[in-house]
Amino acid sequence: MSRRLGLLAFSAIVILAGLVAMFASSQTANAASPCGPLSFRGAGYIVCTVDLRTYLVRLFWKDSQQQPYGGFDRLPRRLAEDPIVFAMNAGMYEEDLSPVGLYVEDGKTLKPANRRAGTGNFYLKPNGILYIQGQEAGIVTTDNFVAERPRVEFATQSGPMLVIDGRTNPRIKPGSTSQKIRNGVGIRDAHTLMFAISEEPVSFWDFAQVFRIGLKSRSALFLDGSISSLYAPALRRSDALYLIGPIVAVYARK
Repeated sequence: MSRRLGLLAFSAIVILAGLVAMFASSQTANAASPCGPLSFRGAGYIVCTVDLRTYLVRLFWKDSQQQPYGGFDRLPRRLAEDPIVFAMNAGMYEEDLSPVGLYVEDGKTLKPANRRAGTGNFYLKPNGILYIQGQEAGIVTTDNFVAERPRVEFATQSGPMLVIDGRTNPRIKPGSTSQKIRNGVGIRDAHTLMFAISEEPVSFWDFAQVFRIGLKSRSALFLDGSISSLYAPALRRSDALYLIGPIVAVYARK
């Protein structure tokens, strides 16, 4: 074999090895991702199932300069050795991107619970609170949270509740004509959260049934509609159409 042919053969081997490594890396990343597609009653969703014994769930609002993150691009890609696996908007917010309701980060209450009356989805009672404490989580109505005052590391308030104790929130009715891209979070057990975002506009009723029937959530909370956004590198997705307030980010424990 000539020197030229030898170099060509060597180059081909290197390229092939690189392609194999890239494919293996891609397959590993996808296998490790907690997010995947779900089809329910003719509509498509992305569902991210999070076992808190395997993943860290964190909330972000402001950076070290006290400026709202506003999106996914400046989020920490790692916490210590733990890589980010996905992020999602985490509740309703004011024009200045501050949370409308309760917001707890690293055990500090940065906004108190909002029990006021008002108009809009947040005030469609009962609204509720997602909270994290160590390797356990809860989704409860705001009134129950205030009454019980659980010790929490992270918490975000939004509304309305979609599912309460295994039943659809009675304020949510079938036959609604309001169709929007929506995202929310449900709980399967004390260790397992399920975040979902619709791939197409759906009604409140249909979205609630995804959690109650499709994901068998005993409680679920609406996070927002229209501005609903997802960052999921394994899915090659990073939504950046709107500024967002509180963000929930999930990291793989190493």
